Amino acid sequence: MKFALLLALLVGGASALHLSESSGPSEPETSDFKSPLEDDNLPRDVEISRPEAEECPPGEELISLEEEEGSGSDDTPGVEGAVSGQDMADEDFQCPKEEDTISLKGNPGCKTCRFLLVRQFLKFDSAQSVCRRCYRGNLASIHSFSINFQIQASLKALNQAQVWIGGRIRGLGPCKRLQWVDGSSWNFAYWASGQPRCGVGRCVTMCTRGGHWRRSLCIKRRPFICSY
Repeated sequence: MKFALLLALLVGGASALHLSESSGPSEPETSDFKSPLEDDNLPRDVEISRPEAEECPPGEELISLEEEEGSGSDDTPGVEGAVSGQDMADEDFQCPKEEDTISLKGNPGCKTCRFLLVRQFLKFDSAQSVCRRCYRGNLASIHSFSINFQIQASLKALNQAQVWIGGRIRGLGPCKRLQWVDGSSWNFAYWASGQPRCGVGRCVTMCTRGGHWRRSLCIKRRPFICSY
């Protein structure tokens, strides 16, 4: 009985060894899924095109402003010396009377640098039109502290609060730039605290007390300073 059981175990072991050798090494399981990133038909090393950064036009001083300007079409960027609304219609145009103007001290070293305060209250564009048509000049551009101080010293006794000078913001978005309407270089500024970033409007005023500059809505009516 023991001999028959031993013989059966030997026969079973030999059969299992024979089956293992005949089946050979097992192959790894494969999947029909293929990543689209491994597709040989896709182009290689393709550079994704990106929009080019906007290039700002040449100008004087680039400013970064978080706030948008005040609403109203009259305060949008326009043509130099353009006329706004009905202020300066040709049939109604009149140069300021002499009693409405005051000559201001200019730069002693510049005989041609003359400044005139016009006490007529006009929008920025209309004031620029008066400076051009009546005095063959422009709203004043200021290029040094000494000139700024001399003008302010002449104005402080007049109690006019703020007056237009010839600074204006041109451009939109990241390309806003400060420029003078007479085309001269923007090489000096005397901003009040927080200006121009925290101001509203595209045009520049001078405060008669302290002489600092502020942004203002161009549609505001103010006295103004012409240079000629």
